[in-house]
Amino acid sequence: MEEKKEKKSISFNIIKNDPTDGHKGYGTGVLNLENMTPVFIDVEEKEAFIDMGAMHARSKVERGIKFLKNREEVPNGKPYWLIWITIERKEAGPYYHGVTACELTVDRSIRRGYKSLPDHVNKMDKSLKGHIMVDHMDDSSKKVLVEFLKNHDLDFWNRSSEKLKKDLGYN
Repeated sequence: MEEKKEKKSISFNIIKNDPTDGHKGYGTGVLNLENMTPVFIDVEEKEAFIDMGAMHARSKVERGIKFLKNREEVPNGKPYWLIWITIERKEAGPYYHGVTACELTVDRSIRRGYKSLPDHVNKMDKSLKGHIMVDHMDDSSKKVLVEFLKNHDLDFWNRSSEKLKKDLGYN
């Protein structure tokens, strides 16, 4: 029986108007996740996809899995990268402002996985603050991410920092 592949849609959260624009009271200093998009990379399949459920640890990859803190307890876990991508706007237009990568593994057969929740939260925060933290990824996954970002919007990619391009091995 032939497996039916789901059609992948690519859509990023794009910057909306500043919710605090026009007043300086309630809501200022509140964390704004409107510009952030979680992208998964399936390391084995060499494919990237957006899953907004990751914002609350309820992505398709994470659902039904009990995550453990010890990598050795999930020896046959399938590797994934969760990439937190933050879009910002400069005068020339929107660009990939913060891009950080977290690892996780999932073994569906035992409904267990490995991830470091503090690392995921910290990387999410770093992405919001404009950090680029992708140099620890494997080369194959870096290439998948470069193609995904370029295919989403080449202008975003072209306006992004040289550090992002360098750390992803794009020369």
